[in-house]
Amino acid sequence: MSYDLNGKKVWVAGHRGMVGAALVRRLASENCEVLVAGRDVVDLKDQAGVRAWVAKAKPDAVFVAAAKVGGILANNSYPADFLYDNLMIEANIIEASFREGVEKLCFLGSSCIYPKFAAQPIVESALLTGELEPTNEWYAIAKIAGIKLCQAYRKQHGADFISAMPTNLYGPGDNFDLNSSHVMPALIRKAHEAKLSGDKEIVVWGTGTPLREFLNVDDCADACVHLMKVYSDFEHVNVGSGEDLSILDLTKLVCDVVGFKGEIVHDLTKPDGTPRKLMSADKIRGLGWKPRIDLRTGIAGAYAAFLAGNATMRPAGAHQ
Repeated sequence: MSYDLNGKKVWVAGHRGMVGAALVRRLASENCEVLVAGRDVVDLKDQAGVRAWVAKAKPDAVFVAAAKVGGILANNSYPADFLYDNLMIEANIIEASFREGVEKLCFLGSSCIYPKFAAQPIVESALLTGELEPTNEWYAIAKIAGIKLCQAYRKQHGADFISAMPTNLYGPGDNFDLNSSHVMPALIRKAHEAKLSGDKEIVVWGTGTPLREFLNVDDCADACVHLMKVYSDFEHVNVGSGEDLSILDLTKLVCDVVGFKGEIVHDLTKPDGTPRKLMSADKIRGLGWKPRIDLRTGIAGAYAAFLAGNATMRPAGAHQ
C-alpha cells in the first residue's frame, strides 16, 4: 500500500524545531504544498484552536514533529510540563486530523520509549516490556501515548496513522545550549570553544566507553518521508543508522572535525549512563531505506551550521 505525496497539502507540525525544519527541507523536493503554522498562528495545546486551524487549512497529510523537548535536567525539573504539554500537542493534532479526514499521518516519537534495560539492538516489539529510564519517563510516557493513540485510531476507525521512532539526532538547527543540549552538540561546542581558547584538554564525562547511535536529522527526515509513502501498519518503525560507537571515539571524531588538537580527559566522578543504546534498523531496512550521510560528513555539516549561526540556544524545556 503506497501513498503518493504528489499534489498533496502536507502539514509539518513543529516546523521550527530541528526535525520539523529538516522535514520542510526534504519535502521541498516533492511535488507537494508544505503547510506550516507557528505559535503565533495556533497554540498546539489548545484543542479548539487546532481543530479550527486544521479545518481551515485542510491538510492531506501530517507529520507530527512538534514537542516539548529537553535533556535530563529539564525532564527532572519540569515533569508535569513534559507530560501534559506533549500529551496535549499530540492528542490535539491526531484527533483534529482524524476529524477533518486527513489521509495519512506520521507521528514522531523518541528512542526513550523503550525500557531502560531492553536487549540490544532494540527491536520495535520491546515497547512496554520493562521499566523506563526514570530521568526522562515523563517525556517517554507522552510519546508512548502518541504511538498508542495512532494505533487506536487505526484500530477503531481505520485511519492511516503511523509512528516513527528516531534515534539520537544531530545536525542543522540543533540545540547547543550546554545546560540542555544532547551529547553531540555539546561536544561540538566544547571542542570549538577549547580550540578558540587554546586549551590543552577537553573534559568528557565518565569513562567514554558507553556506546551510542547517531543519525543525521536530514537522514531522519528522508526516512520519515519514505515511511509516509510506503508504510501502513499498526507497529511503529525505528529510524536509525543501525550502528553505534563509543563516546570516546565520538569525542575523537568531533575534535578531529573541529580541529581541536588537545588531550581528551575523563571526569570519572561523572556517570557513564546506560552502557549501550542501539535500535534495530532491520525493519526500516526491509522497507527499502538506509541512511546516506556518514558520521564524519554529518558532524562537519553540523559544525558548519553552528559556525553559520544555524543553531539554537534553547533553554531547558523549550518547545519545538
